[in-house]
Amino acid sequence: MKLFVEILIIFLASVNLLITRFALVRLRQPTTVPLWLIKVFTSALSPLLFAFSLFVSAIGLVFYSTPVIIISGCSVFLYLIHIVQTTRAPDVSTGLKNMFDDNSESRMEPERKSLLLSKRYVLWLPKSPEPIFEQDIPFYTIPGKDRSLLCDIWQPPKNIKHSGLAFIYLHGSAWTMLDKDYGTRTFFRHLASEGHVIMDVAYRLFPEADFMGMVHDTKHAIAWMKANAATYGINPERIIIGGGSAGAHLAMLAAYTATSKLLTPVDLQQVDLRVHGVISLYGQSDLVATYYHTCQHLTTHSALSKKNKSGGMPSWIQKRMGKDFHRLGFDKDAEAGMLTPMLGGTPDEKPEAYSLFSPITYVHQDCPATLIIHGKQDILAPVKAIRQLHSCLKEVGVPVAMHLIPQTDHGFDNILPKISPAAHNAIYDVERFLAIMAIREPVVSRIPKILSHPFCY
Repeated sequence: MKLFVEILIIFLASVNLLITRFALVRLRQPTTVPLWLIKVFTSALSPLLFAFSLFVSAIGLVFYSTPVIIISGCSVFLYLIHIVQTTRAPDVSTGLKNMFDDNSESRMEPERKSLLLSKRYVLWLPKSPEPIFEQDIPFYTIPGKDRSLLCDIWQPPKNIKHSGLAFIYLHGSAWTMLDKDYGTRTFFRHLASEGHVIMDVAYRLFPEADFMGMVHDTKHAIAWMKANAATYGINPERIIIGGGSAGAHLAMLAAYTATSKLLTPVDLQQVDLRVHGVISLYGQSDLVATYYHTCQHLTTHSALSKKNKSGGMPSWIQKRMGKDFHRLGFDKDAEAGMLTPMLGGTPDEKPEAYSLFSPITYVHQDCPATLIIHGKQDILAPVKAIRQLHSCLKEVGVPVAMHLIPQTDHGFDNILPKISPAAHNAIYDVERFLAIMAIREPVVSRIPKILSHPFCY
C-alpha cells in the first residue's frame, strides 16, 4: 500500500513538474488554442501549484521518499521563479514614476491612495463593495438600421467618492468575436471601488463592420461619454480609453487620431474627441508586425484562430456555454484574427490599409498619455512592435509608461484575476495610472483642429 501511494505521489509530482514548462517557456508559432489556454491557466494558477508542490514535498519527507522530494522540490523552485518574475515592477526607465516630471502619486489624497493595492501581488484581490451597475445602455444607433450599440456602466459604490474620471473599455475580440461583460467583472468592480466610472463597450465586429466601422464605434463611445459626463459625475476632460488586445488596438487608434478627419465619422467631425489618456493591455500597434508574428504569411489560419462554426466545437462545450456560445460569436464563419479578409489582402498587396489602421502610424507630440502593459511572451501581439511604439511616443515627448511582464502571454489579465500574479501586477499599474490621471490637469494647449490627413511619424 505504501509503495502504491508513493508511486501515485511521484506521478502527480511529475505531472506538476512538467506543467511548469508552460509557465516558464514561450510558445512557438504556429500554436493552438489548447496550448495557449494551458499556458495562461498555468500562470494564473501558479500560486496554487506552488502550494501543491510544497504539500507534496512535505509528504515526501514523511515517507522518506527521495524521488518525491527531488521532483516536488524542483516544482517549488520553478513556480517560485515564475511568481517572482510575473510580479516584478517595470524597469525604472519605463515605469510610471518616470512618466511625469513631478511625483504625482505623492499628491493623491490619503483616502484615495488607501484604496489602491498595497503591493503588486496580494495573494487574493480584496473584496470590492457593490458598485452601481447598469447593463445594455444604447450609446449609438447605426444610421438606416435597427441596430443599437450597447454598453454597460459601472459606477462607484454609494459610499465611495467619485474620482471624476471615466474609463472607456473595449474588450478583446481578435476583431471578430467575444463581447462586453466577459471576464472583466473583477477588474471593473475593483476600479469602480476606487471612485472611477467604467463604460464597457460592445462595438461591432467583423464581418458586420470593417476596421473603419470599429474605429467609428469607438469614437461614438467617446462622444457619448462626454455628452453624458454630468449624468455620471465625471469631468469630460478626464476620460481614459483603453482595452485588451483588439480593444487596445482600437483604443489607441481612436486616441491618437482624435483630430484626424480621415478616421472620424462625419457626424463627429466638429466634436472634441480628445481623451486624457489611453491604456493598452497587450494591444496590436503595427498590423504588419502582427501579420508576420502570428505566421499569417505561412499558414491559412492565424496562430490562435480557427473557424468558429458550431460544428467545430464539441457539443458538450456548446451546451455548457448555452446562450453565450452565440453571444460571444463562437458560431461565426469568420476566422478570428485573420487580417487578410479584413484588410483586403496581404501587407504586400495592401500596404496602405495596414498602415492606415496601425496606431504607430499616428504618433505625434499631442498624443495622450499612454500606459502600455504587455506580456514578454505574447503569442499574438508582438513585443518588438510595442517597444517601437513606446520609443516613438517617448521621442516626440508624449508621457508614456511601459511594463513588459516576464513569462506572460496574451490575455493574461482575464484568467482567474483574483489569484493571478500577472493580473495583480497589471491592475497595480492600471489603478495607479487612473489615480494619477484623475488628479492631473488635462492638457489644454492642444488645438482641437480637424486635420484632413492622418499624423504620420
